[in-house]
Formats: sequence, C-alpha cells, structure tokens
Amino acid sequence: MSQKVLVIEDEPTLARLLSYNLTQEGYDTTVIEHGVEGLQTALQRSFDLIILDIMLPGMNGFEILSRLRQSGNGTPVIVLTARNAEEEVVQGLKRGADDYITKPFGVAELLARVSAVLRRTGPEQDGKASESTDKVIMAGELSIFPERYEVILAGETVPLRPKEFEVLLYLVQRPGMVITRDDLMNVVWGFDYIGGQRTVDVHVSSLRKKLELGQQSVQIESIRGVGYKLVMPKKLGSSK
Repeated sequence: MSQKVLVIEDEPTLARLLSYNLTQEGYDTTVIEHGVEGLQTALQRSFDLIILDIMLPGMNGFEILSRLRQSGNGTPVIVLTARNAEEEVVQGLKRGADDYITKPFGVAELLARVSAVLRRTGPEQDGKASESTDKVIMAGELSIFPERYEVILAGETVPLRPKEFEVLLYLVQRPGMVITRDDLMNVVWGFDYIGGQRTVDVHVSSLRKKLELGQQSVQIESIRGVGYKLVMPKKLGSSK
C-alpha cells in the first residue's frame, strides 16, 4: 500500500511540483491550499507524513503544527521555510516538526528528506519486533533501541522526534565526555547544515524535559560556551 502524504501549500506552482513528484515516486498525495482546511484534513484522516508550508491563508503553519501536537497527532511533519530564515526553523522544531526544507529546493533533496523521515518514523517492516531480540542500549532507567528509534523510560515510551533521538543516542554512547555543539551539528544534521547552533539547544532542552520523568534517568549537563555532557545516575554509574 502506498504511503500517504498530505501537502499543505497555497502557492499553486509549488503545490503542483510537490504533488507531481511525490506521486511519481509512488506516494498517495493529497494537496490542501488553505490552513484551516489543512488542519481539519490532518486531524480527520490518517497520513504517514505532512509537508507543511509556514505562510498559509486562514491559519499559519506554526499554529497548525501546534494544534496537531496538542491533539496528540504524532504524524511526522516537514516544514517548508524561506531561505536563511533560521527563526522559522527553530520555531518549527519547538512546535514538533521532524525536519525542514528551505525554499527554493531541488526535487532530489525533497524526495531524499521525505524518504529519510518516513524511514526513521515508519513501522518496522517485519511488524512489532520483540525487545529481547532488538539491539538495546541501557542507560539508567532508559532502554534505547537504535534500530527502532525508540526510547523507554521506567517502562513508558518516550515520544522523541528523530533528531532528538539522534542527539540522545550520540550522547549516551559517550557518557561523561564533553560534546561540542559543532560535533552534534555535524553528526546529527550534517556538515552542510546551514542552521545555527540554537537548533542543538532547542533539541537538548526538549530532551531534558522529556527525561525529567525518571527518578534514575540520565542527565544532560550544559558546559558553558562549549556544549553538553551526559551524566549517568550516580547509583548506576558509580564504580564497583
């Protein structure tokens, strides 16, 4: 069955470009040109991915994203932003976006980002895998499953966005080491990422809030002017 993609974009030429190329790639594509209608469609129907423009008539993309997340809708979202608009990127990530594409963009980049987000957030091809057979990394009360992009804290699944998961995984694999913001940017977002270091700070801040629920959860410490360090719980991280 084809994966379903909802495109909320009001610029006719870009909407047609997105629809045509996604359809040619095999995706079942729906295009909505109005913000309010786009939100209603996203809430009423099931999609595997949403491509969301920021500037829309009726309701902007930030508001749509916020309302989706507040309603418990976890459909992956790629936001479309203006070139060099770092503040739009940061706002989108804060509100729950999974990735972004800056305008103008090429078809190859579009399809690559769509494929990457769907690959990270989609269900396992072989169905629900048993935790006992998955690779797992234990850190305090955290059980981290790299192949499934899943984190369990004290028996409860922690809803992390893909980039949050990748930041956490990189830190967990290097406990006690100071990791610079540049290192995290290069590893998680790539060397050609044009956004600023605030993107890293936003993801770390979100991670901290989600990990605070565990009594023996790992902690992410800020190293002023440098970056971050993951600290294991004292009870479990102490020497024998």
